[in-house]
Amino acid sequence: MDAKSMYSGVLQELERHISGNKDILTLMFVSLIADGHALLEGVPGVAKTTMTKALASAIDADFKRVQCTADLEIEDIIGSTYMDEQHNVKLKKGPAFTNILLADELNRAPVKTMSGFLEVLEERRVTIGGEDMQLPKPFIAFATQNPLTIEGTTPIPKVLADRFLMRISVGYPTEEAEEAMIRIKEREEQIDFKKVINKDDILALQQQAKTVKVPDDIVKFITTVVEATRSDIHVVMGGSPRSDIAFMAAGKAKALIEGRNEVSREDILSLARPILSHRLVVRSTGGIGVNGVIDGIIATLS
Repeated sequence: MDAKSMYSGVLQELERHISGNKDILTLMFVSLIADGHALLEGVPGVAKTTMTKALASAIDADFKRVQCTADLEIEDIIGSTYMDEQHNVKLKKGPAFTNILLADELNRAPVKTMSGFLEVLEERRVTIGGEDMQLPKPFIAFATQNPLTIEGTTPIPKVLADRFLMRISVGYPTEEAEEAMIRIKEREEQIDFKKVINKDDILALQQQAKTVKVPDDIVKFITTVVEATRSDIHVVMGGSPRSDIAFMAAGKAKALIEGRNEVSREDILSLARPILSHRLVVRSTGGIGVNGVIDGIIATLS
């Protein structure tokens, strides 16, 4: 089964359980194949957690969830050591030891804990009791994020946000999708998840994605887009070089699951918001917003 067929099978299975979120599910799968973490931003109750659990089930991957709160410590994510009754030092692994980790409401966690989360995302290894341990493969973190208008939230530091391949906006469903959701929920107990592919398939797809070609003109277009974010009058802080790498990795994954062996200009255009929106800092004046700035840059370059 080729990459396009695998993706189609996974998406078909996910849509048996989730209604009206095809674009979001596709971006999540792209993030997975690109071997990158993703932020899922939206108000509570729009199926961010449900979609992540569903994706893990469809690919037969281990899944763990950590609820981020104001008193969360990094040990609650990576684990810790303890002394048993015989005074032996024992290791208690945290939820990070999984294939798909959901950090729910990450922007409710203390900044210190968010900073400690950097090693987990960047290195895919943790240090517990002075011992370095590699996390399982594949390892992908999906972190949900509430809009900052909701009480108890703080902005995710840009140095941490930059470690996420993309930010995926999860909005309210359409009325039609919401009706379908009700019916799915009504018969939920009667529907079992099918394991469409497995972890080895994901690892193979990740390797295959690396072989997808990026023509010179597409590389030039990527750097032009990122450079434009740094010189735009509305932008205080533009995209870092990690943005270029994110465009390349996500573009390759997107092309692969669509049955192509070469990244196109359209891939880059469609990925602009997810790749850039959490990396830019825009001025508060004008009311344009980060997506408006990105759309303006893309319109100028298209």
